[in-house]
Amino acid sequence: MRLLLAEDEVELSNAIVTILKHQNYSVDAVYDGVDAYDYLSAQEYDGAILDIMMPKLDGISVLKKLRSEGNSTPILMLTAKSELNDKIEGLDSGADDYLTKPFAMQELLARVRSITRRNGNVQGQTLSFSDLILNRSNFTLTCEDKSIALSNKEFQMLEMMIANPKQIISQDQFMDKIWGLDSETEISVVWVYISYLRKKLKELNSHVSIKATRNVGYSLID
Repeated sequence: MRLLLAEDEVELSNAIVTILKHQNYSVDAVYDGVDAYDYLSAQEYDGAILDIMMPKLDGISVLKKLRSEGNSTPILMLTAKSELNDKIEGLDSGADDYLTKPFAMQELLARVRSITRRNGNVQGQTLSFSDLILNRSNFTLTCEDKSIALSNKEFQMLEMMIANPKQIISQDQFMDKIWGLDSETEISVVWVYISYLRKKLKELNSHVSIKATRNVGYSLID
């Protein structure tokens, strides 16, 4: 699951990114409102966290512009302001939720889970395909009585494939969703992680395999 974080306090931003990545989110971080608007307009995200008080363009203005253009990305607003009127303005402008600084990281994670669920991107703690069960809470893959832990990128790639059963997902789609369009990572990394996943499916003795369609992409088959 891919998120955008727009927070101009660099230390806080780094802390939030670290926590989110530890929870297997892919995160793009920006530090002003103009970049936040540009990223959210150009790319697809499962959710966004926007600070209200940002340089160049404040979070409320970013939110209003996005909503006026039909962008429905779930958005959680962050602010040091605690006045009721500020909260009302954010929610009336189209925010999905609102969190006042300082906050506990566990509450931030809970609110991120909440706004992404509302958008239909999370349908519970597990996903299943054939004899596989992918657990979103502990990032394990289970086949009958065997379980195996997945790395961050393995989990996200398999989540995409199980959520879109038998649909071919291209290397570019994996790169965009998981590594980000601005990533300097070589596209060959997709093949590397597909190889890792195939080995884990073999370890589990699953009936499922990953099919490569030449020059198109990858899909799950059973």
